[in-house]
Amino acid sequence: MKAIRTHLLLFISLLVISGLTAFPIETEIDFMMSVINYFPSFFQNWIKLLYQDIHNTPAVMFYGTDWLAFAHVVIALFFIPVYLNPTLYKINLQIGIAACLLIFPLAFICGSIRNIPFFHQLIDCSFGIIGAAYLYYILRKINNLKSHE
Repeated sequence: MKAIRTHLLLFISLLVISGLTAFPIETEIDFMMSVINYFPSFFQNWIKLLYQDIHNTPAVMFYGTDWLAFAHVVIALFFIPVYLNPTLYKINLQIGIAACLLIFPLAFICGSIRNIPFFHQLIDCSFGIIGAAYLYYILRKINNLKSHE
C-alpha cells in the first residue's frame, strides 16, 4: 500500500508541476532563447518561431494556457481518491490511462492543423506513453494488492 501511495503522489506531483509550467510561458521562451545554442539547429528554428509568436501574441490569449495549467491541477485531484482507497477507485487509473492514450490523436490531428513540427508532436506523445505506462504500473500494483487480501 505504501508503494502504491508513493507512486500516486509522484504522479500527482508531476501532473501538477507539468501544468504549472503553462503559467510562465513568456519567461520560459525567453530562457530558451538565452540558451538556444545548446539545442540542435532544427530545434533552434522552432524556438525562434515560438519566441516570435509568443511575443507577438496579446497577453489576453495566454488566459487559455492559464486554463490549461488549471486543468492539470483538476485532473490531478481525481487521483486523490485512488490514494485514499486504491482498490475502490482504481477506475480513476483506467480513465487516466485512456486519457494518456488520447494524447496521440490530439497531438497528431491538432498538431497537423496548427503546423506543429512532427518532432514536437512526438514529444507530446511521449507524455502519453510515460503517463499510461506509469499508471498501468500502479494499477498492476493495486491488482496485486487486491489478490493478496
